[in-house]
Amino acid sequence: MSRKVGVCLSGCGVRDGSEIHETVLTLLALDHAGVEAVCIAPDGAQTQVVNHVDGKQQKEKRDILAESGRIARGNIKNIKKVTADDLDALIFPGGFGAALNLCDFGINGEKCTVHPEVNRLVREMHKAEKPIGAMCIAPALIARILGDHGVLLTVGTDASTAKKIEAMGAHHQFCAVQDIVVDEKNKIVSTPAYMLANCISDVSTGIQKLVKKIVELIG
Repeated sequence: MSRKVGVCLSGCGVRDGSEIHETVLTLLALDHAGVEAVCIAPDGAQTQVVNHVDGKQQKEKRDILAESGRIARGNIKNIKKVTADDLDALIFPGGFGAALNLCDFGINGEKCTVHPEVNRLVREMHKAEKPIGAMCIAPALIARILGDHGVLLTVGTDASTAKKIEAMGAHHQFCAVQDIVVDEKNKIVSTPAYMLANCISDVSTGIQKLVKKIVELIG
């Protein structure tokens, strides 16, 4: 049976959804590893919509699931219909949508709350001892959900974000852009990606390492 890894998206675009480069590189690395990617996302309105040319917020409304479907070429599932039994691992690309639509860390910091279906699935995966990957700002989401387990994570070298992650009970480890941090006990792998990267090749190296480790942890 083919191994299946969930890729949880939060929209389409670095400023208000999933970071497209990080997402595509994740999907590519999974494909090269011979693993089936299962794209998933919550259904509901994005917290904000941003013009990616001028950075200004727009008055229009967009749906997280529908926007995520743009990256997934329409092959996407509502996270509400996915359980840990359906997956062998779960990965969260970054992009500000991870901190706006999957949780509200981008607004409320360490006092953030998490989308209930995202919270459910992450806790199910952790309880089932199935690996979880997170990149860019997405480790903050994992810290909020699993901070009570003292998980080890990285967002790179951003001291301010690291402090907020530790305030949620998680442990932060500074990390270079092309590297990963592995919590062997909790089977969590994280990499800085565009929290640090200046070019797509740096992002690619870190994501390839993350996916390789996730596949190893699946066994």
